[in-house]
Amino acid sequence: MRRNEKQHLRLILNGKSAARNDVRTAVSAVRAMGHTVSVRVTYEAGDTTRLAKEALRDHAADEIDTLVSAGGDGTIHEVVDAVLQELSDGAKPPFSFAVLPLGTANDFARHIRLDPADIPGCLRFIARASAKPMDVGDVNGCCFVNMATGGFGTKVTSQTDPNLKRVLGGAAYLFTGLHRFSELAACEGRIEAEGFSWEGAFLAIAVGNGRRAGGGIRLCPRAKLDDGFLDLTIVPFPKSGKVTDLLSTLLDSGVDGMKNGIVQRKAREIVIQTAKPVQFNLDGEPMNGQDWKIGIRHHQIDMRR
Repeated sequence: MRRNEKQHLRLILNGKSAARNDVRTAVSAVRAMGHTVSVRVTYEAGDTTRLAKEALRDHAADEIDTLVSAGGDGTIHEVVDAVLQELSDGAKPPFSFAVLPLGTANDFARHIRLDPADIPGCLRFIARASAKPMDVGDVNGCCFVNMATGGFGTKVTSQTDPNLKRVLGGAAYLFTGLHRFSELAACEGRIEAEGFSWEGAFLAIAVGNGRRAGGGIRLCPRAKLDDGFLDLTIVPFPKSGKVTDLLSTLLDSGVDGMKNGIVQRKAREIVIQTAKPVQFNLDGEPMNGQDWKIGIRHHQIDMRR
């Protein structure tokens, strides 16, 4: 579709944000541009998945150009995963995707240079932007749009209080990590990719399609959304020195702030096996297990960016 044509935007809106004035202003502004904006609001668990699948059915009768995930990183994850799970293997969705950044961290939205402080501007951008091919990561059959992370750092992210995140930002993750320091233990695992293997104790693992996770932490700073590769970052568990210092540097400066010891690779397929069950987060959504097969679905979707 050419950029000057009118679109049908289907907005899946997190119910917590339904009353926001800037969201209403955004929808009104884009409708005034001549576009159609149909809004579906979530109320309870499972609604995002249900509404994403509903969009596929509705598209057959009333063509949808762009399915907009209005929420945080977890919302875009749930929307894209639900659509891809509903389609037959390898099929490309019939519409493009977009993100209206209404979450706390908005890591993926910031990667594609959306400003969460300007919601009307973001929705106007979505209506005008080109739909560009984008890769999607896959972990044991479930997709991720931005990043999959595992290890202690993942536990910190999933257990950080949302209210604390709003007040302290990224520092909230460090606060939670230090508060739970008595539970900190190394994760043992083996990681294999094309022409690469690593085995040992790690503090955290990140597999990035995007660059940031956990509230802006640059875990995969050179990742690209459309290059057909995933960026693997391994943070080995320190053999000596203060773990809290390592964690503080990681949360404050990302992997670029760490002078040595970080393992980084680009790969299309990654296999991770851990001695004990660990938690992985796919765009913030937790999974638990010991065996992880991770791959890339090259140009699986189109994203307005």
